Amino acid sequence: MKLNYKRTILVGFCFFLITAFWQAYDATIPVILTNKFGMSQTWSGVIMALDNILAVFMLPIFGALSDKCRAKRGKRTPFITIGTTIAAIALFSLSYVDHIQLQNISDVAAIDDPAALEVIYDTQKDKELLTPEGEKFVLSQKFSKEEFMAIRSNQITEGSRDSNYTSFVVPARQAYAHERTSQQPYALILFIVILLVVLVSMSTFRSPAVALMPDITIKPLRSKANAVINLMGTAGGILVLVLGMVFATSAVRNSMMSYTAFYGVIAGIMLGSLAIFLLTVREKAWADQMKEDSIRYGIEEEKEDGQKNGLSSGEKRSLILILMSIALWYFGYNAVTSKYAVYAGNILQKDYNTTLLLAQAAAIISYLPAGMIASKIGRKKTILAGVVMLAIAFGAAGFMRADSPTWIMNLLFALAGIAWATINVNSFPMVVEMCSGGDIGKYTGFYYTASMAAQIVTPMLSGFLMDRMGMTVLFPYAAIAVVLALVTMIFVKHGDAKVESKVGLEAFDFDD
Repeated sequence: MKLNYKRTILVGFCFFLITAFWQAYDATIPVILTNKFGMSQTWSGVIMALDNILAVFMLPIFGALSDKCRAKRGKRTPFITIGTTIAAIALFSLSYVDHIQLQNISDVAAIDDPAALEVIYDTQKDKELLTPEGEKFVLSQKFSKEEFMAIRSNQITEGSRDSNYTSFVVPARQAYAHERTSQQPYALILFIVILLVVLVSMSTFRSPAVALMPDITIKPLRSKANAVINLMGTAGGILVLVLGMVFATSAVRNSMMSYTAFYGVIAGIMLGSLAIFLLTVREKAWADQMKEDSIRYGIEEEKEDGQKNGLSSGEKRSLILILMSIALWYFGYNAVTSKYAVYAGNILQKDYNTTLLLAQAAAIISYLPAGMIASKIGRKKTILAGVVMLAIAFGAAGFMRADSPTWIMNLLFALAGIAWATINVNSFPMVVEMCSGGDIGKYTGFYYTASMAAQIVTPMLSGFLMDRMGMTVLFPYAAIAVVLALVTMIFVKHGDAKVESKVGLEAFDFDD
């Protein structure tokens, strides 16, 4: 049996545009909320958590709704088309609201402009402000006006920016932006309303888009196909990272930039990817062919509308256990990815970018091999190997300190990247393996409910433990969560692809 890589890549354009969107969203929305609207990190975090909160409820609903859709182009395509179009238009609309807010704070928006610095100082000099580290200060007690106006974001001293800019100018500017937003809140209200439209639109088609891969892929090949889908998603994220470098979205000089051009390009990528999908993907025909092949080769019995009579008690138990496993390894992995930047600076005193990039590179290299290995030894065994590797990586990382060799931490993160690819590629196919074609959208929603719920809770729980027990608890916390996932995964008895051909295994040696 051979995977049709061309079809899988074309279907993968949905995941490509989804990942491209989220990469741009996560990189820019927090900056807009804090820098331009003067929102606190706490409230900015609440808004940034809205997508996960909405996903927990909406992904299962729209996954199940797409299962029942009987549109001419297929049951997933209408959701993908409408959701992507609305999300792209709404995202571009956000840039206009962003521009309105820039006009509201135009007197302080210019970086390193003496007039802007003078306004900031005059309005904030006697107020109690907070540094990014949470320390209170009064501006006039720290600097005279002349000293404050001498601080520059681009001042270079022995290769580093003046730390006073980040510690004092940025909080003062954000406090001014907060005051102006309180006086004229209409821009923030409009921004939040459009942001909700964006998030709801994205939630309507994520489950249908992901469910499309198993819709058109015969069961034993879904791990390989999921590897290709993950690579397409990674490509979308990398493209936006490159665009971020081109637009210099992370540069200090552009911290108050207008995002009209950047969001326009992102919306164009989303709509362009959608156009490729609509012009090339034949969802209904490919899904019908998959059903015919499944029946022909004895993988699934012929049933009306692709339905079966529900899960057995053993299958239900396995489904619950694998969803618990998914939640637990996300508890561990997401805690590390969301807190590592702070941990690296305070405990390891090292640059965190290199280690995170190594983890991502290792994962990219491992996607396809992970799918191929699973087709040989089974998904469960492959996932268990990945969970063991992840537990070892996090457990060993817990012993690393500032005087530990950097290459060891880099090696451990590379191992974590390989482990995560091994787990991620095979876990979703195990969930949808237990359902028939008529329920794939609903089961896709189950998968995302488990993962999203964990991603909502674990940053707060790990942060609480780090506050109470010290930052060094991060990796032990992550390792324990992963070990618990290993325990629950051991008892999963269903979800592996089982090829029971009626005409012999040699019948699968075809290339569609």
